[in-house]
Amino acid sequence: MNPDTLTDQFSLFLDVLESGSFSAAARRHPLTPSAVARRIDALERALGSTLFIRSTHAVRATPAGLAFAERARRILAELRLARAEAASLSSAPEGLIRIDAPAPFGRRRLAPAIAEFLAANPGLDVQLRLIDSFIDLHGEHLGEVDLVLRIGPLADTRLVATPLAPLVRIACASPDYLKRRGTPREPSELVDHDGLDWDSLAPPYAWRFQRAGRLQHYKPQRQRMTANNAEALLFGALDGLGIAHLPTWLSSEYLLRGELVPLFCQEGLPAPEPSSIYALRLEREASPRTRLLLAFLQERFGHPPPWDQALQSRLVPSS
Repeated sequence: MNPDTLTDQFSLFLDVLESGSFSAAARRHPLTPSAVARRIDALERALGSTLFIRSTHAVRATPAGLAFAERARRILAELRLARAEAASLSSAPEGLIRIDAPAPFGRRRLAPAIAEFLAANPGLDVQLRLIDSFIDLHGEHLGEVDLVLRIGPLADTRLVATPLAPLVRIACASPDYLKRRGTPREPSELVDHDGLDWDSLAPPYAWRFQRAGRLQHYKPQRQRMTANNAEALLFGALDGLGIAHLPTWLSSEYLLRGELVPLFCQEGLPAPEPSSIYALRLEREASPRTRLLLAFLQERFGHPPPWDQALQSRLVPSS
């Protein structure tokens, strides 16, 4: 059944329900009462259920008819919304989209994607604010901006979250460090190594490794450097100070070039963390231009995202 036929059929059914009469419903459509009755008969046969009890004076809905009406109203609302969305996106979108994002991810991944998005959509503009922190845990900035990017667990389930990419974390170190100190073969050996770690608000799955069917916590005993910024830990690892446990969106290019060496990846990439990279918003129904950007980012980053695809190919070469 095509959308137009479905819309007409459900609208007719709801008109009969509301008016309690085939004749009254017929007056709202270019149909005769007998044609309305035939269409309701056909709907009942298709559903395999009686929707109305008919008498000479009125038409009353059965319990099945009342239950079906609830579904029909929601389906019609969704069809109308889909039509409106398609119509709005079929014309060139215009306007400003305001985004807050964590600075490292914003610089390395989001800004290039937005530049590509804007080149394809000349009527749109983006205001991008990069923030050097775990950003806006409770969506407080969402009164000022359209989207807030969040990396990690969601603190407020009242916000509408669109997953953009999974989050994978790899323990890694420079070749120079591993030459000096040796390469740990198991996470339990990390205790004998130097580390680079968060000094506050550590990601909840940092230094967690899947072993014996559960997540276990292992980390270097001595921390050569701690910081509240992931890029600072990356630079420490590149300079050979110790082992860091970094997200692949940040470390992949250095791992691919051999400037960092992945640890504990004999079977490929670790499983993604339960948390993810999200775009948060307040409105249940995003604006057309915001939906357009979200769809673009989901397609651009994908599952798996390009940085993980390249790493997985390197870690598990095709035979």
